[in-house]
Amino acid sequence: MVEEQELLTALKTGGAKEAAFRELVSQYKERLYWQIRNIVLDHDDADDVLQNTFIKVFRNIDSFKGESKLHTWMYRIAANESITFLNKKAKHNNVSIENLSDNAVRKLETDIYFEGDQLQLQFQKAIATLPERQKLIFTMKYFEDHTFEELSEILETSVGGLKSSYHIAVKKITEFIKTNETSINSI
Repeated sequence: MVEEQELLTALKTGGAKEAAFRELVSQYKERLYWQIRNIVLDHDDADDVLQNTFIKVFRNIDSFKGESKLHTWMYRIAANESITFLNKKAKHNNVSIENLSDNAVRKLETDIYFEGDQLQLQFQKAIATLPERQKLIFTMKYFEDHTFEELSEILETSVGGLKSSYHIAVKKITEFIKTNETSINSI
């Protein structure tokens, strides 16, 4: 595995750029895929957003100033691409983001790539009820195990604000699951 700084230098060098980019994709595609998948939920949509993310990284690597780590910058692009994708999809389908999210959760029940049980499905339904920004913060912290400091860099917001959003999200998810507990127990 090539170190991030070496990779960055190679990405900004004409002759080595394509080979370095292939290495970058190889190193980060799975982590970025799961970050995106936790936001958009659908496997095919996640693949599309991942591809758009890497295209954006490739096109903009020369403007990367190194003020953050390379992977932090890519996570920021992936998060923004995910949100942009969801907004465009909602607009194209003439539905709200909330309806789009509800539909995506319902599709999980028949998604061959979703390996969860009823409790995990209920958990996804609870996450889907969160406002978009809160959902993003929760999924990146919970599923990707980012620290609040990393999230602060990626999302360009304060650690305190992130902690507050995350804890509010946890409360909302807990309440949703408690409220719907009888439907889970009847399964």
